[in-house]
Amino acid sequence: MKASRIFVATLFAAASCTAAVAAQTDPIAEVNTFIGTQDEGNTFPGASAPFGMIQVSPIGSHYAGWQYTDTKIRGFGHAFLSGAGCFEQGGLVSVLPMTGDIGAGGKFKFDTLNAETFDEAHYASAYEHKGEIGQPGYYKVRLIDYGGIIAETSALTRVGAERYTFAHGAQAKILVNVGQATTFHDSVRHRIFHSNARIVDERTLEGSIEALGFCGGSLYTTYFRIESDRPFKTWGTWSKLRASPGSKESSAAESPNGAWFAFDLKDGEAVTLRSAISYVDADGARANLRSEGYADGRPLGFDAIRQRAQEAWRKELSSVRVRGGTPEDRIVFTTSLYHVLLQPLTGSDADGRYRGWGDAIHTAEGWTYYQYFSLWDTHRAQNQMLAMLRPQRARDIARTIVTMAEQGGWLPKWAYATTETNTMTGDPVTPFLADLWKYGALSGEEAQRALVALKRNADGKPPKQWREEGRAGNDNYIAHGFVEYEKFSQTKKTMDVDQEHAASATFEYAQADCALALMARGLGDKADAQRWSARSGYWRSLWNASLVDAGHGGFQGFPQPKSIDGSWFSPKDKPYSPASEDGFHEGTAWQYQWLEQQDVPALVEAMGGAEQTHRRLDVFFAFDKLLADPLHAARKEWVMGAYDYYNQFRYNPNNEPDLHSPWMYTLTGAPWKTAVVLRAAQTLFTDGPNGVTGNDDLGTMSAWYLFSALGIYPGMPGTGWILLHAPRFEHAELDLADGKTLVIDAPGADGSKLQYIEGAQINGRAQAKVFTDWDTLRQSATLRYALTGKTPAWGTHPADLPPAACPNASAQRPAGASSRSDE
Repeated sequence: MKASRIFVATLFAAASCTAAVAAQTDPIAEVNTFIGTQDEGNTFPGASAPFGMIQVSPIGSHYAGWQYTDTKIRGFGHAFLSGAGCFEQGGLVSVLPMTGDIGAGGKFKFDTLNAETFDEAHYASAYEHKGEIGQPGYYKVRLIDYGGIIAETSALTRVGAERYTFAHGAQAKILVNVGQATTFHDSVRHRIFHSNARIVDERTLEGSIEALGFCGGSLYTTYFRIESDRPFKTWGTWSKLRASPGSKESSAAESPNGAWFAFDLKDGEAVTLRSAISYVDADGARANLRSEGYADGRPLGFDAIRQRAQEAWRKELSSVRVRGGTPEDRIVFTTSLYHVLLQPLTGSDADGRYRGWGDAIHTAEGWTYYQYFSLWDTHRAQNQMLAMLRPQRARDIARTIVTMAEQGGWLPKWAYATTETNTMTGDPVTPFLADLWKYGALSGEEAQRALVALKRNADGKPPKQWREEGRAGNDNYIAHGFVEYEKFSQTKKTMDVDQEHAASATFEYAQADCALALMARGLGDKADAQRWSARSGYWRSLWNASLVDAGHGGFQGFPQPKSIDGSWFSPKDKPYSPASEDGFHEGTAWQYQWLEQQDVPALVEAMGGAEQTHRRLDVFFAFDKLLADPLHAARKEWVMGAYDYYNQFRYNPNNEPDLHSPWMYTLTGAPWKTAVVLRAAQTLFTDGPNGVTGNDDLGTMSAWYLFSALGIYPGMPGTGWILLHAPRFEHAELDLADGKTLVIDAPGADGSKLQYIEGAQINGRAQAKVFTDWDTLRQSATLRYALTGKTPAWGTHPADLPPAACPNASAQRPAGASSRSDE
């Protein structure tokens, strides 16, 4: 060991002379917005500002908006999410340019007497990928139909812009469809319950759309305003039965509705539209357009908006700089950063007003209120990345979440626009806020307010009359240590409820309890901290020490759901399998067994010791296959379908429950194996439309990739621990708060090879442990790795591992709880 340390020290001495990062390529050129637009990545290629309220992007035949293989564009919508996996999302205010007459009779593409022609799928235009451009803040495509039209879009935080250049301008028209949004088929669509369109004057269209939030959510209203740089020559509206030339207003309830306007153009001339939306009222949309769509009282042109949008993105993207890797590596990395910085979305208008959780209108004075929180996803990686890179936004995000609880009564789980959807299960908001506290985004009075809301959430559940589910399984969890399994719950309020995924919910509650205990202890609430820390051991209530998976390695001891009477659940016709679908949300016992970061020594003990734990991880990851073929084995051995959640015993890199599991090797004394898994997983992220694993889930998968490529990963929520692993790039710089910079050096890093940490230093001092903490790294730290191609000893000793965040949790069980798991 001594000789090895001398060798590592020599490497670090040489690395200390590393030159500054060379002049960077324009980061705009290193983003490919088409990454993730195929194979259920569910990203969108169109324009958005960082954390923008409005997005202007094409609509195709996919429920999330558009996919790369779509053959037609139905319109350009003005509201999208990046990577969400549920139906009923996006595509509001669908705009499509066209040429030709609008009239009565079958010869017209848009027949005023035939409502079937009012469907955007009917009048959609073919397009071509040749010449198509997808950049941060800018999208361009050529529509083939209607004589050929060049469509361009851009967006600022609250203002969108479109420019349509008509090859044949004499009959140029624009359709604005407010009765439809994204549609997969009749039963899978973003339902519009009511819509209104009103031509205000010869350059302006206003209206509102009442739509259903996704995954069976609640109704919410979007107000919009569109202004043209050219006067309308003629106009009209359409509704359920017919179109009406000359009409200026149309309203409809869950049926076709929209408006059109025509222009008198010469061939090759363009029309520019500027648009804004608001969730507050029509005045909010007007004010948003005035605040960002004008300069010195004059409307901004398309090029000026594009320039401002892309300058904003340059500033955001240049805050993280990497050197090394291949050109594709850098495109994948920068595009991942782009995806991370798209959300949550700005929710407050330019005047600070926003529609709050109780549907009342409030004003955010001096801060930004945000919307769209996919907490079950983002609390695992994207949340921590924002806390590191955008601490001021993270503070406003934390304030938003707490404000939601104070205004609506309960904390959210999946907040869509102005409503709660109750999508997904468990208790994601607790680790989300606990990490924001530990990363510095919550402090003082704000932290105490958060603790009050979190305590209510952890110890109770919303009454029946509340829309929020909260911890729906809390009654039995608190009394008996587990959420009871009901395959078809009769008590759920919307699509998801914890009792239908009771085993995974129990594990999620337990980890959340530890995160909350750490936060409470840090804020001086020792009594509650002790109580929640004890509850973090309740995962043991569902650990069946006798359960054997004979078909997958013969391992003994797995999580298994229990019925309300405390008996182990099994299907009527067969024994319970750890690879089955019962009791777990979008996963199996094989994947959720690793969701116990709060007391890893206790988990290792339950699995039969470190050797058995590593054997189990090896089977889970197909480790021998990865080691033999790290660049190809993942696609052959792991779960690959975006929605192939169940009947699986292998790692699923497409979904969130086991995202952290590669680092279970690190936490149990085999960090070199983490490096092998990460190299294999990184091959799934590519510079192509299918270059994201599964749904990107509002930047979660992209954040995971960023952490994996940088050589750091957030550990147990609420600890602030940062786990260390071999990075993909030789050099990285992350701009942090107060002008500080985190530097990560790894001379010789090569993503095409298996490489391991032979030694590490932080600020010139040897780092033998496999983890550090954010408080250390945030102080302009320099983290240096010495890499090797041989299996090293670094991080393999018990003293190198983090302690249990909530120790002795395995011994804790609520009074009166069943002890069947020990039988």
